Amino acid sequence: MEIYDDNSFFEAYSQMGRSQQGLRGSGEWWQMEKLIPPLGGKRVLDLGCGYGWHCGYASEQGAETIVGIDPSGKMLQRARELNPGDNIEYVQSDVETYTYVDGSFDVVISNLALHYVEDLAATYGNIYRCLVPGGVFVMNIEHPSFTGSVNEDWVYGDEGRPLYWPIDNYFYPGPRTTRFLDHDVRKFHHTLTQILNGLLETGFALTAVVEAHPSPEALEIPGMADEMRRPMMLLVRAEKPQR
Repeated sequence: MEIYDDNSFFEAYSQMGRSQQGLRGSGEWWQMEKLIPPLGGKRVLDLGCGYGWHCGYASEQGAETIVGIDPSGKMLQRARELNPGDNIEYVQSDVETYTYVDGSFDVVISNLALHYVEDLAATYGNIYRCLVPGGVFVMNIEHPSFTGSVNEDWVYGDEGRPLYWPIDNYFYPGPRTTRFLDHDVRKFHHTLTQILNGLLETGFALTAVVEAHPSPEALEIPGMADEMRRPMMLLVRAEKPQR
């Protein structure tokens, strides 16, 4: 079963800041928004749309049509409730099996979905095909120092203070099982070389690579300073060259 369709997991996820506050509650949004091109009149695909926050944003920015896909029925139900729109279509599908039509989108966005994908190269190829020449792909994926860590957690001292962030078996990509929201969750670790060179090998031109970190304002939140000790997310903007 899709983990986000598990009742207890979905309930725990619904309590997160990004679930309740949308893009304002997403710590990476202050950096990710800068990578998204003007969307007015554009056809937008959101891979792993979740609650549909980026679909709603695209609609607000004047996108002509938006397609949001997600493998979770519960996620899509919430997306239709929170981010409806006559120009938004929500489709239940995972990233790997979605039917990508050549040249059907101007912009593809993917936020925190591709670390659930095993074959990045195939997915990059599908994204490249479905973009028009000059099209833009903006993604946020868990940083390889995060997926390549030990249980995606700190090593703690006697008083519960995070001592350091352990990384092991970094150059062995593949499935990793970690605890997230008190559940076992299966993700896939990809090295930085695979993530970035995979885009280049597909034919994309990289125009921005950003390691997400808290905004200056967020650093005032207790405990947030520890997020400056290792990267959690990797933001990339890639463009399909004009022919």
